[in-house]
Parts: sequence; structure tokens; C-alpha cells
Amino acid sequence: MSLEPVSSVLSHGGVQSVFKHASTVTGTDMTFSVFVPERRSGTHMPVVWYLSGLTCTHANVTEKGEFRKACAELGLIFVAPDTSPRGEGVADDADGAYDFGLGAGFYVDATAAPYAAHYRMWTYITEELPGLIAREFPADMDRQAIMGHSMGGHGALTMALRHPDRFRSVSAFAPIVAPSRVPWGEKALRGYLGEDRSAWRAHDTVALIQDGARVSEILVDQGEADGFLVEQLRPSLLSKACNDAGIDLTLRLQPGYDHSYFFISSFMADHLAWHAARL
Repeated sequence: MSLEPVSSVLSHGGVQSVFKHASTVTGTDMTFSVFVPERRSGTHMPVVWYLSGLTCTHANVTEKGEFRKACAELGLIFVAPDTSPRGEGVADDADGAYDFGLGAGFYVDATAAPYAAHYRMWTYITEELPGLIAREFPADMDRQAIMGHSMGGHGALTMALRHPDRFRSVSAFAPIVAPSRVPWGEKALRGYLGEDRSAWRAHDTVALIQDGARVSEILVDQGEADGFLVEQLRPSLLSKACNDAGIDLTLRLQPGYDHSYFFISSFMADHLAWHAARL
């Protein structure tokens, strides 16, 4: 698997790059961004994975996330994958809706046709891309953290819960915490995994916790002016699940903030410092 450079620029003393590669998992070309801080020769740095939300690519957080200054100061490699496979022959939502198909892979391995052919974002993020990062970059893979926004917050939380020995910390901005119980998630999980709701539980944070999955602590920021708060996000469900399971959840409701990158960038440095302290 070879990397094709797309762009590379200097920022805060480090290098912000975008690469493309042929994925054997998705059967498509995949694009991701990676920021590598300035470092002494021969040293390796911990990795923070950032999973983006609906309609996003790697570019949204790369251009708007304001993470580089904090990563440079803290010595963190920051990796931002795409949110779905793309390209000729990749199935999309039949009606072209934003919340399913291209840009909305929901970080699952699809089992339902026609999506099973390419939509294997779970394996791509947890297996293929980490192998590439370990081989090509000065990454200390024994020190990994994961975070995400909205659909990506869902992905980050479920991956941390199912891989507690891999990720030392997990945080999220406005995550979809119970996709089995909200319209975005029900549409996606039904479309990718079929009608058997028991199969959905492996990709539902609240259900995973109810079924015994554990991490020691979680940090979540949620804007109180988020238009998706009541119908799609429902952080109170995560709060109850964590309380019942004895998981230390820090849920910060931020007055006046919405669902956008203005919100995310306002608290990005806080999250990165929180991860760095655990890495």
C-alpha cells in the first residue's frame, strides 16, 4: 500500500499533509489528513484520531478545527480520515440525502447490499489505516486516543468501548450516543446492517455500555443551542448509561454554542490537553 501525497504545508513548526491511497478494505481510494509536529530525530509521538460528522471529509476539521497549535505544543500526531468510501461504483443514498451513503458511513462495516461492497469504515479505521500510520509516520501506537464530532463522536465512542486496550482516552463533541433510538442512526443502521436491531447494538454507545462494554472515563462537550440536540443527540441517555455503569462521564453543556466548527474549535484545545494528560 503506497501513499500518494496530495498536499503538504508547514504549520506551527510541524507538517500538515493530506494523502491518498488505495484501500484494500473499501476497494476504493481513500484520503486522510495527518499533522506531525516538529520533533527530535528518532522520537515517536502519541496519536489522536479524529472522526468527522455527516457530510464531512478529512478537510472540515483540517481547515476549521484549529488543532495544530495545541498538537504542536503537546507533541500529538493528529489523524483525520474521511467519513465514507467514495468513487465510481460506490452506492449512495437513493434520494441523495445527506444523512446516508456518501459522507455518512457511520463507521460500520455494512452487511446489506449494495453497501457491503465498499462501506467498511469500521475495519478501515480500526485496522487498515492504523497499520499505514504505524508504518509511514513517527507514531507511538502504544499511546492512542480517539475523538470525534456528531456521527464521528458516535464512531469514537463505540471504537473506544470495543477497543479499551488500544485507546487510552476518548472524547466527543455533540455525539450521536444512541443511534438505535434517533432518526439519523435508525436510517443508517437499518440501511447498512439490515432490520435485525440486535446487530445494531455493537454500534450504539448506550447499548454497548448497557451490554457491559467499559472505558474508565469520557469527556463530552455539547452545545445547548445545537439544533440537533433534542431529536438526534440526546446526551442525557449517555449520562444515565454512564451513571448506571460507573463510568466517569464529564458532560459539559455549553450555553449558546451550536453544532458547527465554531463550537468544535472553541473547545478543541481543551480536548487535546485532556487526551495528552492521559497519553
